[in-house]
Amino acid sequence: MKKQLVLGFIALAALCLSSCVSTKKIQYFQGSDQMFEQAQAILQKYEMHLKPADQILIKVTCDNPELLEVFNLDVTLGAGSRNGGNLSYGSTGSMGSVYGYTIDNTGAVRLPVLGLVQVGGMTCDQAAKAIEQTITQKNIIKNPDVTVRLLNARVAVLGAVKSPHVVSLTSERNTILDVLSQCGDLSDQGLREKVSLYREDNGIRQKYDLDLTQANIFESPAFYVQQNDLIYVQPNKSQNVKSSAFSTFLGVGGSVISALASVTALVISIVNLTK
Repeated sequence: MKKQLVLGFIALAALCLSSCVSTKKIQYFQGSDQMFEQAQAILQKYEMHLKPADQILIKVTCDNPELLEVFNLDVTLGAGSRNGGNLSYGSTGSMGSVYGYTIDNTGAVRLPVLGLVQVGGMTCDQAAKAIEQTITQKNIIKNPDVTVRLLNARVAVLGAVKSPHVVSLTSERNTILDVLSQCGDLSDQGLREKVSLYREDNGIRQKYDLDLTQANIFESPAFYVQQNDLIYVQPNKSQNVKSSAFSTFLGVGGSVISALASVTALVISIVNLTK
């Protein structure tokens, strides 16, 4: 009878330990109660900054629409549009029919009439101000109102998520949690403490290691994503070999051992009862 009680105690202890470990591995933002006892200031930059190869939409408006005709010199050959192929900075057409201006490797964008305007490293609002100043300095339009929007902002998500794909960013403020949510969250095999973000900025590629189970993720410089970021979620090691012959052998062997253990425990119980 004592042996039966010992076996039961060991099984219960193992179950409790495994439960504690599994909870710590899957619970997000541990330690947030202590961290957010008081409101925390947001120190990271979350606005996206324009980079080479980005495509931007530029819209110019003013009190006198006739003055905007000076910009109708940008013609896309072979592309249809509502105004005969003449595409302005964005004063006509929807997002789907507007031609995007590409930022070159020096961080400049070449615009009709204005020529090269440096916008690299700026936010969209800062780029709009720079274009407004250029228009004013060239005495083309007085008091222009310029809006700049990023057209091709996206983040690639790979690894152990439920739906790996390229996520299009629809706002200026996006967190890594927003992006992972659009991928259906991490899969059962995804390691929440092993998330990597790769970022290219000013000709330098950096890697950020993130642990989603800890509340300090909110303080990471990679918490707010930037365009062209790459996110990789590392899978559990068992996922890497789950389809191998060795894994199949282990699974069958584990089942056999478990069955033998159950039979042994049953035999011990019967023997103790008959004493």
